[in-house]
Parts: sequence; C-alpha cells; structure tokens
Amino acid sequence: MSSLPDLGGTVACVTGASGGVGRGIALRFAAAGAAVAVHHRRPGAAGDVVAAIEAAGGRARAFAAELTDDRACHALLDAVADWGGRLDALVNNAGIQPVEALGELTADSWRAMLDSTLTSAFSCTQAAARLMGDGGSVTHIASIEARQPAPGHVHYSAAKAALVMHARGAALEYGPRGIRVNTVSPGLISRAGLAEDWPEGVERWHRAAPLGRLGTPADVGNACVFLASPLASWITGHDLVVDGGVTAHPTW
Repeated sequence: MSSLPDLGGTVACVTGASGGVGRGIALRFAAAGAAVAVHHRRPGAAGDVVAAIEAAGGRARAFAAELTDDRACHALLDAVADWGGRLDALVNNAGIQPVEALGELTADSWRAMLDSTLTSAFSCTQAAARLMGDGGSVTHIASIEARQPAPGHVHYSAAKAALVMHARGAALEYGPRGIRVNTVSPGLISRAGLAEDWPEGVERWHRAAPLGRLGTPADVGNACVFLASPLASWITGHDLVVDGGVTAHPTW
C-alpha cells in the first residue's frame, strides 16, 4: 500500500519533467495515482519517464513546449486538459541554473533566467487557473536560495525569490475559486556524479544538515504531492522548505 495521499482520478502537469527533480516529481504523482503530463522542451528523456510510469501501471504522456513563449504555455495546458479531461495540479519546475558571477552577468543572461524560471511559471499558472474551474493546486519549485543566495547565483536567487512572492500573490487572488498556490523550496538535491563534481560542497552540506544527507528528487516530489492533495486543503500561499534542516543551522 502506498504511503502517499490518494490522487486517483486526478490529472497533474509537471513542467521540466524529463530528468532530475522534475522526473522525481512526476514519478511521485504517478505513484499517488494521478495521470501525469510530463512536460519537456527537447525530445529524449521524457519518453523514459512516461515509460517508467506506464510500466508501474500508471498513465502518462509527454508534452513538448517552449515555456519562454506565453502562447506555448497556454497551448500546453490546453493540450494537457484535453488529454486528461481535466486539470487538477500544476507543478512549475522548469528552469535553468547557470553559475555566472554578477560582475560578468549580461542582461541577456539575466532575462534568460527570468524568462525560463519566473515568466514561464506566471504564464503556466495563468493558463492552468483558467482550466481548473472551482479548485486545483499550483506549486512552484523555488529554492532555499530565495533567502540564502550563493556566489554566482544572483539571477537564480532573485528569480526563485520572485517565485515565492508570485505564489503568495496568486494564492490571494485565486483563493476564492478554491485554487491553492504554494512553493516548495528544496535544498541540495542529489544527482549522479555530484559528489565527484563538487566534493567539498557535498561535505559541507553533510556537516550542516541536521538530517545528515542530501535530498532526493523523491523528497521534493513527496512535498508536491502533499500540497496537491486534500491533506493540504487549507494550505495556500505557503513556502514549504525541503532541505533536511540545513536552514536551521546557525549562520555564525
């Protein structure tokens, strides 16, 4: 028996779901019983996610869209609703995470960050809200860097902080329609090769996190499933931090 809330009969769309955190979120929604629209920008790994869901007895389909295009965002959500017959949950996970020093950051790079991370969430949320009728859940994937910036991540931190505030504002406006809007702010999430690529950073994280480990894509997915479930029916405008307690660690 699954320990997840029952999302059977619901339809969820996860953007940027072809790999990494997005894949983990899509798999957890499927494990909870939701039909999952697996968004991707480029062909390839999305098919693997769909195949994994179907192999486990779930229902999924891959949808391609360039989310920096407002019209493409609306077309994507329309297509998802047509496929699923409804739309109950949207997870805005798509985005980029380049490392660029502030002094060398160009206006084009700044705009690319905002377009891919923030504006895409704005457009997809607006599109989803028009399809959700009298209730639904929208979750933005933000970051603990929305409050604790890192060198080389000024544009990333600013975009994630804006996502948190967008969710709060959207919660205020969409709440009367029963649409809840929240954010999940992960800490450092494991991926293949991370410990080899950044051993000193992983070691610092292990020392600082009370739970003593990196997060997993499934940890983020579990948080998103919870927020989309009836268990969170009175939760909106909230930023759920999923970081193993690292932000509770003293900074001095």
